[in-house]
Amino acid sequence: MSTTFTVDFFCSLDGYGMAEGWPGYWGKEGPELIEDRVRTFAQDQVLVFGATTFRQFRKFVTMFDEPYYDSLNELPKIVFSRTLEEPLGWQNSTVLAEDAVVAIERLKRTTDVPMRSHGSVALNRALLAAGLVDRLEVMMFPAVSGRAGGAALLHGGAELDLDLIESTVLDGRTQKLVYAPRPHGEIPAGAGPQRRKAA
Repeated sequence: MSTTFTVDFFCSLDGYGMAEGWPGYWGKEGPELIEDRVRTFAQDQVLVFGATTFRQFRKFVTMFDEPYYDSLNELPKIVFSRTLEEPLGWQNSTVLAEDAVVAIERLKRTTDVPMRSHGSVALNRALLAAGLVDRLEVMMFPAVSGRAGGAALLHGGAELDLDLIESTVLDGRTQKLVYAPRPHGEIPAGAGPQRRKAA
């Protein structure tokens, strides 16, 4: 018995997961992007959150009206936290007060239900570094967050090699890139520019 773990990350071209003063989706949402989200969260899966992202989404689903929010409410959810206590204020949610790397390694071996984490930068950095992420889905919006940017998943994290599985352009402007990540290993001999041979 085993399953897959997907990290789902929205970002601007410069790799930031949010930007102060910019609207959601950097103001670049469109019908194809929203349909992609509807399809994504219609799948049978467990959603995995860190405490900060959990609190944000728990609020978003009551404040905003997105066509995939009903699915977010219905899907089972795990939140890793040592401070949150049940009841968590969001249906179908369970808190795990343990190390996320240890727990996800165990859950991947003991369940067949796929797991997906959206946002949750610190949590997903640790899971990427531990080699527990099977798919990294990056939704790259056509914007540069610059000084307004924050929540950069890949800045300052582990070095990774990525195998491209899928590449899609949504609404003619937003790039969805799906990778199989693995911790960066040794550089193979002969890789990169080669020195000129002496004359």
